[in-house]
Amino acid sequence: MPPPTRRLLRLLGAAVLILFTVLGVRAFDASHGPDLKPWHREAPRSEPRADEIDRMTLPRYLQREAQVIRETRAIEARTAPADRTPGNRYFRGSLVNPGRFPRDWNRTFEVEPEQIRGGALLIHGLSDSPYSLRPLAETLRRQGFYSLCLRMPGHGTVPGALARAEWEDWLAAVRLGARHVRGRAGEGRPFVLVGYSNGGALVVKYALDALDASNRLPRPDRLLLLSPMIGVTRLARLSPLLGLMGALPGLEKARWQDVVPEYNPFKYNSFPAFAAQQSHELTTALDEQLAAAAGDGRIAGLPPILTFQSLADATVILPDLTARLYDRLTAGGSELVLFDLNRRAYLRPLLRPALDAWLAARMRGPARPYTLSLVTNAGPDTSDVVVRRRPAGSGPLTVRPLGLSWPPQVYSLSHVAIPFPPTDPLYGIEPDPRELYGVRLGALTPRGERQVLAVPIEDLMRMRCNPFFPYVERRVEEWIGAVPR
Repeated sequence: MPPPTRRLLRLLGAAVLILFTVLGVRAFDASHGPDLKPWHREAPRSEPRADEIDRMTLPRYLQREAQVIRETRAIEARTAPADRTPGNRYFRGSLVNPGRFPRDWNRTFEVEPEQIRGGALLIHGLSDSPYSLRPLAETLRRQGFYSLCLRMPGHGTVPGALARAEWEDWLAAVRLGARHVRGRAGEGRPFVLVGYSNGGALVVKYALDALDASNRLPRPDRLLLLSPMIGVTRLARLSPLLGLMGALPGLEKARWQDVVPEYNPFKYNSFPAFAAQQSHELTTALDEQLAAAAGDGRIAGLPPILTFQSLADATVILPDLTARLYDRLTAGGSELVLFDLNRRAYLRPLLRPALDAWLAARMRGPARPYTLSLVTNAGPDTSDVVVRRRPAGSGPLTVRPLGLSWPPQVYSLSHVAIPFPPTDPLYGIEPDPRELYGVRLGALTPRGERQVLAVPIEDLMRMRCNPFFPYVERRVEEWIGAVPR
């Protein structure tokens, strides 16, 4: 056997050994993890699939959604006595059960201005709910936009529902929502798509599909993306294998990447491997479609895109956002806004320099077909921030103070923080006292001994709101105001 062939076989054998080691460790961890509950094992049966959604109107979709919520309540009724605690979302008497609030923000909702001058469809992220879109829907309302905040199939009910919903179901729901919003806004008025996290991938995919006239889809005039899931972490590629392992006797828990107490009324904490697989399949299909559209020039037909993204993001791969989407754009008018780490001098020794070189190259490298804005410290000795803006092409770099600053003890934003103001009643660090949804997650500052908490300390420490949200609002208002009427 030739030496190159032997080396290749050794490398292949090493890769297989590493893969099975990773899967073995994962299986061991899962088998020793928390027990699965009814909200993990069951799911509402009335959730519609893609082929049915494509034949629905919004009123019919909402009727089915109401049935799905009723089936969720039936699952809650099977909560064991030991799990009937004040902090369990799926105990009807708990402080965080969505059914006890004046309004359940897990459900689809509409926001209407006094006079409609445009329409917007807002799509939430994976494991999330329409609750995350409330602040931006209000911003759009002030600009005269009717907004539909649509619940994606498998969301807003129980985590087990995400072990069944497929990305084609979500995309069908986007098509349904687009048809409805286009009808409400009326022909000739602006139509905007807003996507948060996984919703960002869905609305970009929809916009590409709409370029094909044979699809007869309403074409958007603007795209607004928040932490868009254009590239997911490499672990998602192992999700199908985890699903297969979960079919083996005694390894049912291996189908779950996380099994965590459900204390959040409007977002799942537990996460099935099947959902990660769907996200990976969606982003893979999107990347292939973007590459094809860039190759034949159709990508020039995409509308202008405005994206807000944290430099610190443990969910998506930031360089993929630029390489797969922004660097392929040809038409002008798009912008990428990055929220930097807190660069105060006393924090620098504590921060990893993972993307520093990448960021420096973006701010000083070759001209790009889009504007790049960086919200960052005005200097190493201040928490005040400025926006350093590099326009598309070869325009000069500009610096403008924002009148905002980093809060004490905050070293970065996060994937989940971008769409929430500091006053958000659930996720804000200064929550609005007029609303309470059982817990103030953003205001928690836990201290204590290790191995006491039932949830990972990283989850409680994660930044859940955006102290620079007023800047986001101003930019969105400018962005929407620039849409031709």
